[in-house]
Amino acid sequence: MTVIRSGLSVAEPLARFVEERVLPGLDIPAEGWWAGVAEIFATFAPENRALLAKRDAIQAAIDAQPERSGDQDFLRGIGYLAAEPAPFAIGTRNVDAEIATMAGPQLVVPALNARFVLNAANARWGSLYDALYGTDALPGVAKPGGYDAARGAQVIAYAKEFLDKAVPLSRGHWEDVVGITIEDGRPRFATAEFSMNLEGDWHSEDDDQWVGFRGEPGAPNALIFRHNGLHIEVVIDRDHPIGRTDPAGIADVILESALTAIVDLEDSIAAVDAEDKVAAYANWLGLMQGDLEESFDKGGKTLTRRLNPDRGGLHGRSLLFVRNVGHLMTTPAVHLPDGSEAPEGVLDAILTSTIALYDLRGLGKYRNSRAGSVYIVKPKMHGPEECAFTNALFDAVEDLLVLPRHTIKVGVMDEERRTSVNLAACIHAVQDRIVFINTGFLDRTGDEIHTSMRAGPMVPKGEMKGADWIKAYEDRNVRIGLACGLSGKAQIGKGMWAAPDRMADMLAQKIAHPMSGANTAWVPSPTAATLHALHYHQVDVFARQQEIAGEAIPGLAPLLTVPLANGRNWQAEEVAQELDNNAQGILGYVVRWIDQGVGCSKVPDIHDVGLMEDRATLRISSQHLANWLLHGVARADDVEAALRRMAAKVDAQNRDDPLYRPMAGQEETSLAFQAARALVFEGLDQPNGYTEPLLHRFRAEAKAVVR
Repeated sequence: MTVIRSGLSVAEPLARFVEERVLPGLDIPAEGWWAGVAEIFATFAPENRALLAKRDAIQAAIDAQPERSGDQDFLRGIGYLAAEPAPFAIGTRNVDAEIATMAGPQLVVPALNARFVLNAANARWGSLYDALYGTDALPGVAKPGGYDAARGAQVIAYAKEFLDKAVPLSRGHWEDVVGITIEDGRPRFATAEFSMNLEGDWHSEDDDQWVGFRGEPGAPNALIFRHNGLHIEVVIDRDHPIGRTDPAGIADVILESALTAIVDLEDSIAAVDAEDKVAAYANWLGLMQGDLEESFDKGGKTLTRRLNPDRGGLHGRSLLFVRNVGHLMTTPAVHLPDGSEAPEGVLDAILTSTIALYDLRGLGKYRNSRAGSVYIVKPKMHGPEECAFTNALFDAVEDLLVLPRHTIKVGVMDEERRTSVNLAACIHAVQDRIVFINTGFLDRTGDEIHTSMRAGPMVPKGEMKGADWIKAYEDRNVRIGLACGLSGKAQIGKGMWAAPDRMADMLAQKIAHPMSGANTAWVPSPTAATLHALHYHQVDVFARQQEIAGEAIPGLAPLLTVPLANGRNWQAEEVAQELDNNAQGILGYVVRWIDQGVGCSKVPDIHDVGLMEDRATLRISSQHLANWLLHGVARADDVEAALRRMAAKVDAQNRDDPLYRPMAGQEETSLAFQAARALVFEGLDQPNGYTEPLLHRFRAEAKAVVR
């Protein structure tokens, strides 16, 4: 059912949500708001279509001369490469410290899952003891059946070694401490032999370590320190099961962890109609109003999640971004006067910004942005024209909501090849509102494959990370960001650690992100955020940025080197393994998307290792198989056989899920299997290799069957 609002045909659930839940609390008349919305669509829907048409025209030009997809003169001639702007520095103002002047982990969380959203928002603080005890971050595992004292001792030793490095004492070590008091407002530590204070001149006004304490001076219950801009809380409680066995009564070490979190309306959710969109917008509304709750059963008990309050004088929650969808998709939630569906990204910009007024006006229970900004991540933009379109769209939304110019900030995801090669021009197009750039290896790889699809067969998926363009991509992103003045004003980010159960590997490898000069990087869970926070204590990111700021920006040539495997002598076993790996990954993700509406989850890979999967990983696998089919590395019947073979494996991996619908033996009727198959065999025809059009089509059909 639809209703008419200012010439727009609006799905009734969306109209009701806006008019009953959003606008009344803001004292905004619905009639005027809808009139302004209609004007925005009238202006930007045609421009959106024109930009998509240009994408298609550019891709057609590359397809016609695929051997020139890395040729700079050719790319410049077809409008793919834009002119480089003269040197400039961004002018973004009113940016919260979590983005501008602090460095730490970032979570991305599906907007449709209220429990996950709350966990992410509350992941600003995390127990280092818990993160170490319950993961493989330390060798071994805890014995089942209650608290394992040996594992606990291992955790405590690690945590105190961390304190020795981050908050060193003037003498001795944290493990030697048997008593802690506060004298003249400063901490005093006693050992069996002597007393001491913090290392250095701890009475200096320049001392950046000591923040304060809670409790009584003679018996504090918490010490708060700061190191590399991040807070550390040492919890003291001699009545606690851990604290009463600790010589100093230390019960835990709490780390400031996920400084920021992205509430995602895009790759990690399956939102195909007005019902889905309203559910996602409602969770964003709950966050901005501060009253979002979710109850669930755990161990026979009903638990309720809510937003955490502030922690004394410290912020209690992650600073929240919201990720809108890109320019490609339209939504049946709103139809334009000509009967066409409205651009979904335009609707997202209007609704998420309107809802954010609750925060801007201080109408919510808590504050998100204390600097008075709205933070929107905009994905999958191709080049500076599309960034300029977003800038103009945000101008129009600010005018609708009577907001000062550049209140709405933008995060530009550097995840499409045409953005990578024009990154400085893209930043320039949004130079007064940009607060975020990052690299996204997954989507960027999918676009790399599709852009040069006809140039030849691509190397196996596992070899992509070693391709020439990857290092150039990662290095250029940071150095261009620094050259454009992002340091101290915006985030330069890095991508996701996709294996949430492999924290030891993450601790060993992900330090490369702050070392690269990135002041944030994505993690898959609150626990991972706490462990990744350790890296920002090891690396002073802003000092690192100063070290590399003057380094030359790598040229375009390596970035434009296509990862082809021309002339390779393919071995049958190698091809079969790659087909199975891709087919299993596609099916494992798609079956949950189509049948259950789950857009992101921990999906077992072909080796039964749980990996966080979303549409970006799907884009790589489906485009890779399409590429190998096109160039004869694999035949259609080989791919078909791999899909059928892996359907049985995915069924087995999900046998304990009561909601799961098997695919093996049901290939002709399973919508999930048919969607997976279409993603491969129709992969050449998908716009820029995106998976959304097919996923939305099959998910909508699956929802219709259930109804």
